[in-house]
Amino acid sequence: MHPKNPFIGDYDFDRLVQHSPALGTFVFVNDHGTKTIKFGNQNAVKALNAALLKERYGIVWDIPKGNLCPPIPGRLDYLLHVADLVPKSSMRLLDIGTGANLIYPILGTCHFNWSCTASETDLNSLTHARSLIQKNPKLSPINLRHQKFRNTILEHIIGAEDSFDVVVCNPPFYKNAQEALGSNRRKVKNLGLKETATHNFGGNASELWCKGGEEQFLKKMAQESNRFSTRVHWFTALVSQKDHLKSIKRAINKVNPTEVKVVAMGQGNKKSRFIAWTFR
Repeated sequence: MHPKNPFIGDYDFDRLVQHSPALGTFVFVNDHGTKTIKFGNQNAVKALNAALLKERYGIVWDIPKGNLCPPIPGRLDYLLHVADLVPKSSMRLLDIGTGANLIYPILGTCHFNWSCTASETDLNSLTHARSLIQKNPKLSPINLRHQKFRNTILEHIIGAEDSFDVVVCNPPFYKNAQEALGSNRRKVKNLGLKETATHNFGGNASELWCKGGEEQFLKKMAQESNRFSTRVHWFTALVSQKDHLKSIKRAINKVNPTEVKVVAMGQGNKKSRFIAWTFR
């Protein structure tokens, strides 16, 4: 985890419950005498996220049932590494596919005081994201944009007058609904969970899958990025499958960037990464 990540240590559940009493329902003492929650339970993770955002940033946060519930420490880690790419205080960030959770603009605004813009195709998710801004005055500078064309990513979002220091993106991982459901079931089994629900980790269709999965999504994003080479300093995106990196890098190199980076990240035993490229 990035050394500047404030969530690098263990959670202080007593303090978190003080700020968000709803979390207390899910806290228990494990066999090692440590207070924790069941991280395979989406409602528990959602309550933890709400408590973390309330305790550290004073943000009132929630997501609709069934929407993707992001891990706050991991999402902040991504932004901290992104900040290392462009070491400046007044960053302009564009989040592609912000979802109902709005997490990157929230963290960008509250943790870094960045200027944040976010796009989303799903109108229900966009409506909920807008409600989060309305509930939290400090989020009022966030600019939301509806991507009306599902076959484009950057097109129709980045305007002629726009200039962004960085684009961030958490692309849909899976190729179809069946692949997403199968992965969810494997997670439940591997974690030894007793919950019978198949959507413990959350996520609606637009958040979890698209035709061709993340590999095709990022190849498309690479193709479009060349048209906005003068309006964006760094294009970045999470890559969930390490095996996809080779083909994604090949697609990016075809548009002739001046630099391509793969940045490794980690939280506990979980390893992750994002790819970044620039034409500057």
